[in-house]
Amino acid sequence: MARAMAIPKDITFVTFDVYGTLIDWETGAYDAFKSEADRDGFTIERDELIPLFYEVQKQIQAGSYELYAEVLRRTALEIAKRLEWPLETSRSGFLPDSVQRWKPFKETPVQLQKLAKKYKLGLLSNIDDKLLGQTRRHIATDFDLVVTAQQVRSYKPDLAHFTECARRMGGKKGWVHVAASHHHDVEPCLKQRVPVIWVNRNKETLDPSQKKPTAEVPNLREAAKLLGVA
Repeated sequence: MARAMAIPKDITFVTFDVYGTLIDWETGAYDAFKSEADRDGFTIERDELIPLFYEVQKQIQAGSYELYAEVLRRTALEIAKRLEWPLETSRSGFLPDSVQRWKPFKETPVQLQKLAKKYKLGLLSNIDDKLLGQTRRHIATDFDLVVTAQQVRSYKPDLAHFTECARRMGGKKGWVHVAASHHHDVEPCLKQRVPVIWVNRNKETLDPSQKKPTAEVPNLREAAKLLGVA
């Protein structure tokens, strides 16, 4: 059995997943669905929407690559269908249009600024360049490297993001990835022997078949502490 990875002593590069790690996409997506459904007098519960969102999006992303904006449109229509909400196809753009309003978690700006003083920072995200550009208006930090699904024409947990990131960095030495999704980020990192800090905001419990991350923290502030930034 392979030994568990340790966080490198000489970290040089810290990369982040964006949505769920830095940005509160769950609240943003729910608010968008609620606002649109309210137009029809239709009620959507957050506890019902979010698991459905994960499930539907995962299925769509497993197919051939298409821009994330289109993935969101298809996700909106499929969720509406399953909930028996008669959403017209022409209105499905409400979801990608909402991304610009998805806000960072409260600790995100401060922790990124602290980390940027000590390390090079990067973003590895399952999104397209246009929508990520809208999100970055909420984050003042500059990033040394950005890899999107559009650039590699692939969605995590496929390995393309991580392979491309390593190529641009010139190798994996000194690299730590920080992410909230075990499925999309922790698993591929472990496959590629990249140390990964799991930001387990939702207090998920791993089942026996799921491998443990290099480290687990409840929020970004604790991740920063683990990386030596108080």
